Amino acid sequence: QVQLRESGGGLVQAGGSLRLSCVGSGRTFSRYAMGWFRQAPGKEREFVAVISWGGGGTYYADSVKGRFTISRDNAKNTVYLQMNSLKPEDTAVYYCNTVDYTDSTQVFDSWGQGTQVTVSS
Repeated sequence: QVQLRESGGGLVQAGGSLRLSCVGSGRTFSRYAMGWFRQAPGKEREFVAVISWGGGGTYYADSVKGRFTISRDNAKNTVYLQMNSLKPEDTAVYYCNTVDYTDSTQVFDSWGQGTQVTVSS
């Protein structure tokens, strides 16, 4: 298994930016597509973005397209989520996981603790 640790969350005003990081250890991190997901209070966890194992392919949920950017540094076993123009509805706990690039419902490792993002209006 890959162990995952998310960080970088915090409290930010609407329109602000945050950069989340996810560090993986264990299996060879660079062999897997990586995804970001989020779960708001009272809601199910939802897909946010995915990046292919080499970083050449990305895909975003419509709700974040044009505002969020996913990237990775395989030398550092790290995947990032740059979040710009944040909205109150982006408030959630954000998680990363190894994922099937073509089917974001298929995740392969246990969920980490996540990192809380709170956007105030």
